[in-house]
Amino acid sequence: MDPWIIWLILAAALGVAEIFTLTASLGLLSIAALLTTAVAAVGLPPALQLAVFVIASAAGLAGVRPIALRHIKQPPLKRFGVSALVGKSAYVTKEVTGRDGRVQIGSEEWSARAYDETLVIPPGATVDVIEIEGATALVYPRE
Repeated sequence: MDPWIIWLILAAALGVAEIFTLTASLGLLSIAALLTTAVAAVGLPPALQLAVFVIASAAGLAGVRPIALRHIKQPPLKRFGVSALVGKSAYVTKEVTGRDGRVQIGSEEWSARAYDETLVIPPGATVDVIEIEGATALVYPRE
């Protein structure tokens, strides 16, 4: 069997394996094997074929893979506006019930309701903001 066919089979196998792993490493090795297929098809000796494969693999893994990974990874979502208030702690300034109340979130005062409508949260308690409905914070006491 000709060496270029072996390199082509190796390139195809690495390409298929990349589809299942999505690491970008096997895809770069597949490209290196394709380059080596061209070198082998020209008829260069096996030692030179191996050298081309090693150099192309190293260049791809050291140069291209970090750039590809940077583009694949997404930064964490940043919340802003009222959605950024969910999960924050608040200070109860006026008794909070299932119907009404007031809390201070950061430096702002918000109308509030207890998340559990059966609760009565006294002034001075620390609560967590569970949800924001319009201009009202739904809160739950910290324990």
